[in-house]
Amino acid sequence: MNFNLSLRRNRFKNRPKAEMARWQWPKLTVEWRKYGKRAGLVAFTLAVLAGLVLALDRPVRTISMDGSFQRVSPGQIEKAVAAYAHAGFLSADLDAIENAVEGIPWVDRARVQRRWPNSLHVTVVEQTAVARWGDSGLLNTRGQLFVRSATHVPAELPRLSGPEGTESQVAQRYLSAQGRVLEAGMRIAAVRLDERGAWEMDLDSGVTVRLGRRDVDERIDRFIRTVSQVISHRMSEITYVDMRYSNGFAIGWRSTQTPATGSPERSDDSEA
Repeated sequence: MNFNLSLRRNRFKNRPKAEMARWQWPKLTVEWRKYGKRAGLVAFTLAVLAGLVLALDRPVRTISMDGSFQRVSPGQIEKAVAAYAHAGFLSADLDAIENAVEGIPWVDRARVQRRWPNSLHVTVVEQTAVARWGDSGLLNTRGQLFVRSATHVPAELPRLSGPEGTESQVAQRYLSAQGRVLEAGMRIAAVRLDERGAWEMDLDSGVTVRLGRRDVDERIDRFIRTVSQVISHRMSEITYVDMRYSNGFAIGWRSTQTPATGSPERSDDSEA
C-alpha cells in the first residue's frame, strides 16, 4: 500500500515542467503603486481647479450693454440679467441669460459675454417691424409675429392679414412682391389671404388687385408688367383690377358709367 503511494508521488514529480504549468493558477499582477500615483495626480489637479473656480467665481458687480434701444429699455435688460447674475462670474449660465433677454418684446437677438473681473456685457439687436398683422400685431423681416398686441403701431406699415398660422406665408408673399411693385411706381398698402386661399392686395392709391388662388406670382408679374402701364394715369378712377382671367383682366371703375374692360374667359370661375 505504501509502495503504490510512493510510486504515484514519484510519477507526479517526474512530469515535464510544461505539463506541470497547466496545473498552476494564473498570477494576477496589479501595479498598485503606478495607478495610485495617477489617481493622486488626478485628484490633486481637480482640487486645484476647484480652488481656482471658487477663487475666481466672484459676484457679478457690473452689467454693461449696447444696442439701439429704441423700443427696449436698459432697465428691462438689467432686470432679465439680474435673475441669473447672482450665480457668480464664472458659474452664470450665459445661454439662459440670452434666452431671458430674447424673451423681452422687441428683442430679436442677444449675446452675453463675460468681462474680467466681475462684469457681464449684453449686446442687443432689436426687431425690425416690416408690416402690421391684423389690427395690432407686428411682423419682422422673417415673417414672424413677434408682437401680437402692440401699443404703438406705425401707420406707414402695410397691413397683412390671413387665417391664424399663415403669418409667415402672407409676409413672404408681401416681401417678394413689394420690390417689384415699387419699381413700377406703386406701393403695397395691404395683402390679404382669405379662408378659401384667395389673395388680394391693396395699393396705396386705393386700388384693390384681386389675384385669386392660382398662379398668384404669375398674376402679380402680369399686373406689374402690363396692367400697371394701362391704369397708371387713371388710378383715381379705379376701385379694383381683377387678374383672375387666363388671358386678360377686368377693371372696376368708380363711376358706373365707365365700362369695365377685360377678357370674357376666367381661368377659375370658382373664385368669383
